[in-house]
Amino acid sequence: MTPLDRSSRSRLSERLLHQFAGDTLFDAIARAVCRTECLPRKELYEAWEVARRVRRRFRGGRIVDLASGHGLLAMILLLLDDSSPEAVAVDRRIPDSATALYATLTETWPRLTGRIRFMEEDLEKVPLQRDDLIVSVHACGGLTDLVIERALAAGARMAVLPCCHDLKGADLGGLQGWMDGPLAMDAARVARLRAQGYRVITQLIPEDITPKNRLLLAEPESLLSAH
Repeated sequence: MTPLDRSSRSRLSERLLHQFAGDTLFDAIARAVCRTECLPRKELYEAWEVARRVRRRFRGGRIVDLASGHGLLAMILLLLDDSSPEAVAVDRRIPDSATALYATLTETWPRLTGRIRFMEEDLEKVPLQRDDLIVSVHACGGLTDLVIERALAAGARMAVLPCCHDLKGADLGGLQGWMDGPLAMDAARVARLRAQGYRVITQLIPEDITPKNRLLLAEPESLLSAH
């Protein structure tokens, strides 16, 4: 069987079901996505690779998926850790097919029923709590900084996969003489979080899925000392 191009923006469909015939959780999720026929292949792999890295570090908490698109990341996070009570998928516009994707996943995992709420709202207006786990995959440009701002204001744990760095007027931390602009921007984000009392973990998802593959995870040091 020819391996799939994991970076493809082609929509997954039923004709690719045979590519996911295994008995793993990922294969089962992929089959549900194929049956819904609404999601680019790249987004499935991004959501899966981010979710499993997030859950290795952060358990429990309400999931708040900002700039969520279809909300697949939120759904996978619930499947990986059932101790999270619910998830909120927030975007300025939720795709019409998001509810279809959710319905397809609940057919396989009934425990997801009633635990994901879709919210069409500006990201800066969503109420957040200290116990939330705030996540975002490829929040473009300044949206990544908005997600970080919201997490800092709430004192909550967070995980972001930055995308589409807008370097005009950006804080590069004086690092642009040593590294390219997008990397300097992400390094400056790490420094800012650390200055605000956060413990930061940096990781990479596979580059064959996306070259914008830097994953930033952070949690308040106060939460660590509380445990």
